[in-house]
Amino acid sequence: MKKTVLLSVLVILSISFSALAQNIKTEKFKVYGSCGMCESRIEKAVLDLDGVTTADWDKETKMVEISFDEVKVKLDDIHKAIAKVGHDTEKEKANDEVYNALAGCCK
Repeated sequence: MKKTVLLSVLVILSISFSALAQNIKTEKFKVYGSCGMCESRIEKAVLDLDGVTTADWDKETKMVEISFDEVKVKLDDIHKAIAKVGHDTEKEKANDEVYNALAGCCK
């Protein structure tokens, strides 16, 4: 009896974790920036969004790789969050006023 209950619990947990994992998506796209401050700003803007688990922007390639729960956050919201802190993406352009307020090395 104990084995049956334990097995049932394990099956239920396994199904729950696999259902959660199906919502995790990884995307990679270009984000314009030029320095370490840009990297920090871009990654922080993305990681502050509920549902984003990882964000890594590469200064050399200008590409960001993001893992996120697509039920909690949409890709368009990620692009908008990056543009809101002054960096253009493939889908969103930063507001000129925000961009102009960035440090000179970030432009």
